[in-house]
Amino acid sequence: MKKSNRNVKLLVLMLSMLLIGMLIFVGCGNGDEESVVEAEPENGDENGDENGEAEGNLGDLLPAPIEARFASEEIEGDFMTVWGENYADHMREVTDGKYDVDVYPYGTLGDTRDINELAQLGVVEYVFSDFAWISSFVPEAQVLALHYLWPPDHMPETLDWVVRNGDFMDVLEEAFRRNGLVPLSVLYEGWQTISSNRPIESVDDMDGFKVRVMGSALLVEDYRAYGAAPTPMAYGEIYGALQTNLIDGQVNPIFAIRSMNFYEVQDYLTDIFAEPFTGIPTVNMQFFDSLPEEIQQEMRNFWIDSILPSAEWIDARHEEDLEAMLDERPDIVYHEITGDELEEFKELAMPVYDEFLEIGGPQAEEILETLLNDIENAKEALGIED
Repeated sequence: MKKSNRNVKLLVLMLSMLLIGMLIFVGCGNGDEESVVEAEPENGDENGDENGEAEGNLGDLLPAPIEARFASEEIEGDFMTVWGENYADHMREVTDGKYDVDVYPYGTLGDTRDINELAQLGVVEYVFSDFAWISSFVPEAQVLALHYLWPPDHMPETLDWVVRNGDFMDVLEEAFRRNGLVPLSVLYEGWQTISSNRPIESVDDMDGFKVRVMGSALLVEDYRAYGAAPTPMAYGEIYGALQTNLIDGQVNPIFAIRSMNFYEVQDYLTDIFAEPFTGIPTVNMQFFDSLPEEIQQEMRNFWIDSILPSAEWIDARHEEDLEAMLDERPDIVYHEITGDELEEFKELAMPVYDEFLEIGGPQAEEILETLLNDIENAKEALGIED
């Protein structure tokens, strides 16, 4: 019955998207056959400049205007939606308006699992998801859920190096393409923070802790290794579950804890620096492969070039949000676990790497070895020490 209800829900979402598309088409069809005008290339070169590249206007490469839909798993004003809007603006600019992107914040097209499925089916062209929810389709993405992979300092710089220079993205793309999707980059959204209604000062305090995690089997294993009782739960259900004490706490970046008001019903915020929250801007494979190579590369370039500036943006946002929460509720206790207490967390996290090899899909071993190697090479190249 549950599966049947989900199929009905998905069908309703698909019909809704079809209706939206028809309304957009009717709205654009004003009867003016000359509404789309091909720009003349400069200097008589039909390809743009002398190197055969479109100079300044990639729209010349498109035979017809494109209306693409971009589903975000975060609300208006939060990271994924903000940078989705930035991407939409960029694509309009470099194509002289011929490549238009409509961004749909969380909740407008369904929950987090729904939007990933809609992207896989091609009902929407893009989804900005995270490694956890998309792992229902691409289990290899859970490699990003492993704890204590990344250096606690200079994580965005390390990620930027890995995406640009390592082999990880090639392996990740192979796994995504097996499921009809293409990852364009991986972006850092800050470290995951534990909010709770009791203090967490050591791993002993995690014993029996009922904590909400995202929908990933590996995340369940991560927190179970610390003695907690992890429970996957939809984003929109967390506040009510905290308010009614169905769960003791949850894990999210600081910006989400503020924007979703979780801090209103939690008394403690704890950082164990185990897991950066990473987002994966993703495009439907069939749609992506239908585009000119120059457009494909522009898409990749935007998201790769956004890793560091978006990290600066979110780090500043985190400082602002944490300060605002503590000002509004001075009784909230913020704590960072360090030293010997942190080492206990790290030690307990290591056996979960073997669990990933069991549940991480057919390319689990390859993607884990590749990512570990890329991170080590990045730290050496950047002079980063743990």
